[in-house]
Amino acid sequence: MESYNLPQQPDTAVRTLDEESLFMVSQTFKALSDTTRIRILYLLSQKECSVNEIADELSLLQSTVSHQLRFLKNLRLVKFRRAGTTLYYSHDDEHVMDLLTQAIHHANHD
Repeated sequence: MESYNLPQQPDTAVRTLDEESLFMVSQTFKALSDTTRIRILYLLSQKECSVNEIADELSLLQSTVSHQLRFLKNLRLVKFRRAGTTLYYSHDDEHVMDLLTQAIHHANHD
C-alpha cells in the first residue's frame, strides 16, 4: 500500500502590517502613481543618467526632474554617484523596479 502525505493545513492566523511597513508600502505606491516619476524610473531602469540627460530625454524642465529625483531619493528608489560636478542617477531598488516592470506588462497585456 502506497503512503502519501496529507497537504498542510493553511495557516489561519491573520497577519497584520506594522505602521512602518504600511507607510513604506503607501509611499512606494505614491511614487509609482505619478507619471513623471514612472517615466524617470523607467529611463533609469535602462541606463544611468544625469539630471540634464533625464530632462533632455524626457522633455522635462531640469527643476521638475530635480524635484522628482529628490522625492525618489528620499524613498531610496534612486541613488547617485558623483563624477566631477555631475551627479549620475540610477535605480536603487530591484523590488520596486520589478513592480514597475510588472505594471507595464500588465498595462500592455491584451
